[in-house]
Amino acid sequence: MPIQNKAMLITYSDSIAKNIKETHEVLKEYIGDAIGGVHLLPFFPSTGDRGFAPYRYDVVDSAFGDWDDVEALGKDYYLMFDFMINHISKKSVMYQDFKKNHDDSKYNDFFIRWEKFWEAAGKGRPTQKDIDMIYKRKDRAPEQEIEFDDGTKEHLWNTFGEEQIDINVKSKVANEFFKQTLTSMVKHGADLIRLDAFAYAVKKADTNDFFVEPEIWDLLEDVRKILAPYQAEILPEIHEHYTMPQKISQHDYFIYDFVLPMTTLYTLYSGKTNRLANWLKMSPMKQFTTLDTHDGIGVVDAKDILSDDEIDYTSKELYKVGANVKKKYSSAEYHNLDIYQINTTFYSALGDNDKAYLMARAFQIFAPGIPMVYYVGLLAGSNDLELLEKTKEGRNINRHYYSKEEVAKEVQRPVVKDLLSLLSWRNKFAAFDLDGSIDVETPTDTTIKITRKDKDGANVAVLDADAANKTFKITANGETVMEQK
Repeated sequence: MPIQNKAMLITYSDSIAKNIKETHEVLKEYIGDAIGGVHLLPFFPSTGDRGFAPYRYDVVDSAFGDWDDVEALGKDYYLMFDFMINHISKKSVMYQDFKKNHDDSKYNDFFIRWEKFWEAAGKGRPTQKDIDMIYKRKDRAPEQEIEFDDGTKEHLWNTFGEEQIDINVKSKVANEFFKQTLTSMVKHGADLIRLDAFAYAVKKADTNDFFVEPEIWDLLEDVRKILAPYQAEILPEIHEHYTMPQKISQHDYFIYDFVLPMTTLYTLYSGKTNRLANWLKMSPMKQFTTLDTHDGIGVVDAKDILSDDEIDYTSKELYKVGANVKKKYSSAEYHNLDIYQINTTFYSALGDNDKAYLMARAFQIFAPGIPMVYYVGLLAGSNDLELLEKTKEGRNINRHYYSKEEVAKEVQRPVVKDLLSLLSWRNKFAAFDLDGSIDVETPTDTTIKITRKDKDGANVAVLDADAANKTFKITANGETVMEQK
């Protein structure tokens, strides 16, 4: 089904039940019409990074089910799949064939061969200046040695984990793979493709190899053309300064709102509404909003929407107010890759406080765009310290595994009931149409009034909120929908 203006759930295939089929059952039985779409996090066979190191896309990991299960889910919800356009696992046919046959492999141009890349750039490259210029996820050059079956060795570009080898997106063989894979995804029910880590995909000498213009636009356009006959869209994923997503928006792609999480936390910690109001006025309608995802809460995304002092204040308050949120959980000690993310559930970031949490979700629902709600957030979940310590993986603090029985229990909590009710109402009410309008006022330093109207102005939704005392009132065409006193 086409993308609908209804809230999208973000979940792994085994996080709110054992597999895709059971997840479908849980959604129908306990979540109902609060959710209209599902971002099913990577469900392909993978060698690491919780699915983000896939080695093939033509089958579903048997631990999660099969294509029939995915397609059945797609009959009730619009779906988003992940495509890792920047990299693929070393277990892939491409890597294994290249390792075996070296230059005789049909995939000899599928990966970015480090030495050849720099030889083409000029003699004596890379220099230390070249390496320092690269936008890196590591404290060293982003390359990894490969030893071929003939005994020779080279290096390949390797931005992320040891299993995730970068793809040469300029190569013909890679583009054939892109077309085949993306076409298969939409035929199996994908209405939206999330392009994971796409900003790293284009490599070019004398740049920082991140969001390289104009080549990055050519790459996005190539993907768009593949999907156009199927009416499927792409959602480029990028964690960086808000001006980058805004550029993507200007090219008429859906974008993520990753500014909202920190801005909302600042608003609820400080009681001041001016920063939130300013951001909502700047935001496009063609976007998906987030408070939480499978990763940590992004800090860098809010830079210059919040001042450096306000970001610092929010981060410190998060560790002070948050329930069991410790700095070490976002450190190298807990295998944290990104120093600009804080690992916590959003509910625990607000001290497991129901009133503050429901207000945060009210802000998200009234923000421009379509709300995305992570499965832990949908159930107002607290930090999972047991899973964190068991795995020593920082992001697992926000990746609790729910059984069907747990979900049945959690949906009875008042804060979860209220959230589900709000989402159901929002999904049906025309004032939130993406071709409608938003008006934002701040009557006082601590209050905010957000008005959403449909295109004709016939339907009006209003949120009146006081961020200092966590009270709010929501009305629809003058009738009270919810009030928190």
